[in-house]
Amino acid sequence: MIPSFSGFGLGLRKPHYPEFLEQRVSVDFVEVISENFMVDGGRPKRILREIRERYPVALHGVSMSVGSADGVDAAYLARLRALVDEIEPLFVSDHLCWTQFSGFNSHDLLPLPYTDEALGIVCANVDQAQDMLGRQMLIENPSSYIEFDGDTMREWGFLDELCTRTGCGLLLDINNVFVSATNHGFDPIAYLDGIPHHRVRQVHLAGHSQGSAMLIDTHDSPVPPSVWDLYAHALPRLGPVATMIERDDAIPPLHELLTELDQARASSAAARSLAA
Repeated sequence: MIPSFSGFGLGLRKPHYPEFLEQRVSVDFVEVISENFMVDGGRPKRILREIRERYPVALHGVSMSVGSADGVDAAYLARLRALVDEIEPLFVSDHLCWTQFSGFNSHDLLPLPYTDEALGIVCANVDQAQDMLGRQMLIENPSSYIEFDGDTMREWGFLDELCTRTGCGLLLDINNVFVSATNHGFDPIAYLDGIPHHRVRQVHLAGHSQGSAMLIDTHDSPVPPSVWDLYAHALPRLGPVATMIERDDAIPPLHELLTELDQARASSAAARSLAA
């Protein structure tokens, strides 16, 4: 079982490097995109080492492709393992999706059918990754824009079975739950009530945008009230978790993100008070 960590953090983005390197920022951890640092030396790796001396670091990937029918790329896993060994991260995570097939990388998080066949493929790939990395991973629920006619289970049931078979944990993205629920017309409360709560080790909070026909997970705006409400619903059901704010575009000054993080702290404190 992956050890729990209770704290509040931010996704580390380039505009904020100087502040994180020059002063103590009021976060308990930071999260970085794994692929940005899977390199041999250079300035990115040097900065990450300096950050790691100050804060726990979570590694969050976007290219493992645990849903690929032809397996996970062994060379990718070897590079990630080298980074894991060097950084000793708090968590290692990636998404429930596929990004590549037969050497072609789409650089996008593509959806999976939720069937027994797909579950077997994902479980085999997660097992391979965890064996290669020498640790259990967290798998994140994706934002979704299509559903498959052949689906035989809901996403939260798929994730529950994945955790049971592989021992992996969950990175619960609350914004993705809201986006997918809105796009497909299911109840986000049913999703949050249906996941294996004891497997959740990390929570993502983010904003989204309204597209022409559906919501888009853009990470370019503050966490909206709808997502804060779902976070408040989820908290009493979860154990100790690491909560972070994601912002990947229209990145604001650091103090604005820290204000949002304070709101997450206040929500968590309120949930603990009600449970006492």
